[in-house]
Amino acid sequence: MTDLNLPDTSTNGRARMEALDLRHRPEVAPTSVVSFLSHGRVLIVGDEAQALAAAGRLGEGLVATLFCPADARPATATVDGLTVVRGGTPTLSGSLGSYTLRLTESDDEDEAPAVALLTQARFDLVLDLRDPPLLQQEALPPGYYAPRGDTDALDRIVEELPEMRGEFEKPKYFNLDPEICAHGRRGIRGCTRCLNVCPAWAITSAGEHVTVDPNLCQGFGSCASVCPTGAITYAYPSTGDLLGYVRTVLVTYRDSGGTDPLIVFFDSASAGAIEGELGAALPENALPVQLEEVGSIGIDAWLACLAYGARRVLVLRGRETPQSIREVLDQQIGYAAPILEGMGYSGAAIAAVDSGDAGAVTAAANSDDGIRLESPARFAPPPEKRLLLRTAINHLLAYAPSLRKTAALPAGAPFGQIKVDAAACTLCMSCVAVCPTSAIREGQGLPQLNFVERSCIQCGTCEKACPEDAISLDTRFLYDDKARGTQRLLHEEQPACCISCGKPFATHSMLKVMAKKLEDHWMFQSDADRRRLQMCDDCRVKDLMRAQQGGGPG
Repeated sequence: MTDLNLPDTSTNGRARMEALDLRHRPEVAPTSVVSFLSHGRVLIVGDEAQALAAAGRLGEGLVATLFCPADARPATATVDGLTVVRGGTPTLSGSLGSYTLRLTESDDEDEAPAVALLTQARFDLVLDLRDPPLLQQEALPPGYYAPRGDTDALDRIVEELPEMRGEFEKPKYFNLDPEICAHGRRGIRGCTRCLNVCPAWAITSAGEHVTVDPNLCQGFGSCASVCPTGAITYAYPSTGDLLGYVRTVLVTYRDSGGTDPLIVFFDSASAGAIEGELGAALPENALPVQLEEVGSIGIDAWLACLAYGARRVLVLRGRETPQSIREVLDQQIGYAAPILEGMGYSGAAIAAVDSGDAGAVTAAANSDDGIRLESPARFAPPPEKRLLLRTAINHLLAYAPSLRKTAALPAGAPFGQIKVDAAACTLCMSCVAVCPTSAIREGQGLPQLNFVERSCIQCGTCEKACPEDAISLDTRFLYDDKARGTQRLLHEEQPACCISCGKPFATHSMLKVMAKKLEDHWMFQSDADRRRLQMCDDCRVKDLMRAQQGGGPG
């Protein structure tokens, strides 16, 4: 953590210094490490003349291979002792110590040596001189350099490349529990929130859940902040460790005589500003808390900070904060604001501000926007994300100035209910089969569709799976905690009974839909065939066998 030189000219300032004392900093639970091994094999991609010039500047110990993309067929050559591959359309993947280049497949035997030279090789480092470069993600993988025509940037890269040989380690920033991932069920695509926000493109679909490449992950944490189930959590530090520290800071600050505490979250992108003039300009009730990345926490942690007694939460964005992280912060604040307003609090109690705009930061820090609780919470942060949210909101509810029954939320928010068109629903239970959180439930043998709002994350899997288009999503927040957790009936019908044995086996609406869909099918043209649709599975098979044996329908 950054050591800050903050003023302490008032009671609040002295309380702040006590609260931020080094002895209160948490022992962060360790995480595993991700290792890289680089031997100094450099792939230089770009115009041949530029690539040769760059290769000539590489330091000792680096071995360069040049690739010059073009529409021509791939061919190899040796220039100034360097291997050059000319031609081909490339695709690059990998990370430091293990980059792989793929070329368009070809059956031409003359191209085989050039293709094999590149596709069978592993490169430790990549210097991409093209503009635009091969890789387009906001957060480029370690060991990949793309100066985009900037000569000063190229000079810095050439100096750095020799230092990129050897063994390297970084923390594994995330934990993934695929069992509670809501990405999909039974071939139906559900939640894609983490896939949509990762600036490093480290997350990919693996069918019913996602996978995260630890070599590509750079710890921005936006995946964890948007994950509605807690399947992806931030590991370094964990949300529990962070909030345990924030709780200690706030308790110590109040016990030392401080009032109106303001939490200011920042990361390395804003550390320089906090260490300089901005830190000195902040009011002395502002408590800076450094994160690994500001995108690593979201609505659950922010609301917990307010429940712990913070008057306001400010999140500082730096010049180097990726645009996708900025969008995630705005999105999460857009969910939090109406939830707070529905309880009578100021929706501006949580705000994101650019650290480069000192005036905007100090204005936000001195603003009267915020909340004041009669009794701040001291609960230990639960490890489950949804439980943390529930605990924080319920504490805020206990002291709410006013309260609405529900709050409407923007589309995409992970809270809400589903609506069922009773005239269209046949109770086929397709939605129950694919719901990843068991928010939708069958009727325990009865033709019923039930729902528990607390479990719904608005992933849309049920809506996509419904063959009758009878389901729609309704994003909202229901404040009554008991009602959120109580199973309620969405739709029910009287069961249809088998005309042969009398056993309930379907619903009348389902039989009507089946008859309509099969009316032109060649297997259901006779009265006897259509009659079997009104039988249970066992009786239908028996009746068909009797008909085939010449006994006629039963």
